[in-house]
Amino acid sequence: MIGRTQITGVVLAGGRGTRMGGVDKGLQPYRGQPLAWHALQRLQSQTDTCLINANWHPEQYAAWGAAVLADDLPDHPGPLAGVAVALAHCRTPWLVTVPCDCPLFPEDLVARLASALDAAGGDLAVAAVAAPGAAGGVRLQPVFCLMQVRLLPDLQAFLAGGGRKVEDWIRRLAHVPVVFPDAAAFVNVNTMAELQALQHPRLAEVTARQPGYDPDNLPADAVQRVLAQFVAPVRAQEVVGIFDALGRVLAQDIVSPISVPPHDNAAMDGFAFDGAALAPDAPLRLRVVGQVRAGDVWTGALEPGQAVRITTGAMMPAGLDTVIPHELAAADGDGLTIPAGLLQRGDNRRCRGEDLLQGTAALRQGERLGPAALGLIASLGIGAVPVVRRLRVAFFSTGSEIVSLGEPARAGAVYDSNRYTLFGLLRRLGVEVLDRGAVRDDPAALEAAFLDAAQQADAIITSGGVGVGEADFTQETMRRLCGHPDQIAFWRIAMRPGRPMAVGRISAATAAGRASAVLFGLPGNPVAVMVTFLAFVRPALLRMMGARPEPTPLLRARSTQALRKKPGRTEYQRGRVETDASGQLQVTPSGHQGSGVLRSMVEANGLIVLHHDQGEVAAGDEVAVMMFDGVI
Repeated sequence: MIGRTQITGVVLAGGRGTRMGGVDKGLQPYRGQPLAWHALQRLQSQTDTCLINANWHPEQYAAWGAAVLADDLPDHPGPLAGVAVALAHCRTPWLVTVPCDCPLFPEDLVARLASALDAAGGDLAVAAVAAPGAAGGVRLQPVFCLMQVRLLPDLQAFLAGGGRKVEDWIRRLAHVPVVFPDAAAFVNVNTMAELQALQHPRLAEVTARQPGYDPDNLPADAVQRVLAQFVAPVRAQEVVGIFDALGRVLAQDIVSPISVPPHDNAAMDGFAFDGAALAPDAPLRLRVVGQVRAGDVWTGALEPGQAVRITTGAMMPAGLDTVIPHELAAADGDGLTIPAGLLQRGDNRRCRGEDLLQGTAALRQGERLGPAALGLIASLGIGAVPVVRRLRVAFFSTGSEIVSLGEPARAGAVYDSNRYTLFGLLRRLGVEVLDRGAVRDDPAALEAAFLDAAQQADAIITSGGVGVGEADFTQETMRRLCGHPDQIAFWRIAMRPGRPMAVGRISAATAAGRASAVLFGLPGNPVAVMVTFLAFVRPALLRMMGARPEPTPLLRARSTQALRKKPGRTEYQRGRVETDASGQLQVTPSGHQGSGVLRSMVEANGLIVLHHDQGEVAAGDEVAVMMFDGVI
């Protein structure tokens, strides 16, 4: 089985960029970062190690922490020259290649290529997309390959014979084409006009790339793909103190100014000595001549046959490289005997830079800083960090039936719960929260609320008024303020709960200036609001915050009950995960699953995720669970 640790990735950024006016294509800005940076971040999450093939500005590429390799061949003869140099320097059995100018390639690219090779065997798998008019009904994406390193001699012979096209080389080999459903994921940037169009695409352009796009029956994973391509991260940065950095997104790599640890040190309490004196078949007798404690520096001279008592973390004296723990040493006064075969040279020593070498990236741009990251930054002597400015998110509820807290109850009305749920979800996410209250079904009031929010926020979230046949003015106001049909979509998602959802980009001129914000219109039912937020809005907001895209982790647990489910939609059922008597995880649905029943959401600690094509679940079957801990 081909695992991630067996694969090295390479970003091919060695081209001349002639169609972009001769600029270094990989360094052209896209959504706040260079094109090649996006490709590298996406590839790093899928492989063990990453390289960059670049022939110009190597210092800029090297700043991202990956090794930079220039072509070995003269005149830089296309992507194959980069593939050849990467194969020559690869230290794993497999190499995967991606171009620098395709920032949206699939996040499961490597896993799917590896799985295909595991099933079919062979030395090379290549991505492909459906193309009815092409030979075999597919079109290869030849720069997206997973290959055995042992193909290097064949590639060198091909290049020596004048071969230059990647596809020509692939077709002379036994290769496995792997068809991906989303052709738009492989769209590359060749001109400045194409780059500009990709920066802020219209929603209609993004949805048109989705195979079989149907707004009235849209699979949940298609919604996630659309939003990933539609939203863009904010660009503004600020520097904050370490106590204010928790939950913030790192705007630049943190490069370590020191090595950690800064010197060789003892991994445990014991005696330090020169391990060269160890013999495999004879005990070693040493004389203890002093002691070194953590924080001290040994300045004395040590002769052969001498050792020092040492505490955990203490700096190793010069010439000593091995520690025997106290409990294993036979000590007698100032004498010490080490039995034969007990230790090897270098045992129980932590080497300088073992955790982190000076000049290497300690944390990557896009990292969302947690407690461990704050500790790591502090361990480097850094007290302030560059972060992306906080995302500003405005939210309000819509509907004349909504009663806000503090108002008297009335017949036919309900107290607003969605605002408080959204407040909690957004506050937990770490954005700047802008509460705009509840807005009645009145065109003028709705328009004023949307425009006010769009002038102050990067994103707007509403609840209610987006379902088919809704008897209010919310949809009409959204359409008008988005300005063009290409910038707004009303979806019926193949999911339960939470079928209706609106997405768009408000763009309107006001007396105070331009109002612009990404819009998320969620259903009105309380549980549907939470589920659509967790499934779609939260990942989109994280991208807008500048965080590296990472799929939401799902646990596997045995269902204690049979679950009814028809293929053709994704279902999110509230459940409670516990450990059974044998220590295995099990999950039980928590109460009534109606989309308006918040109590069952409170009683749950996760969502049972029943995927689109999944059918009935029998008691005892494993299911996927999205845990709430750390999310809500």
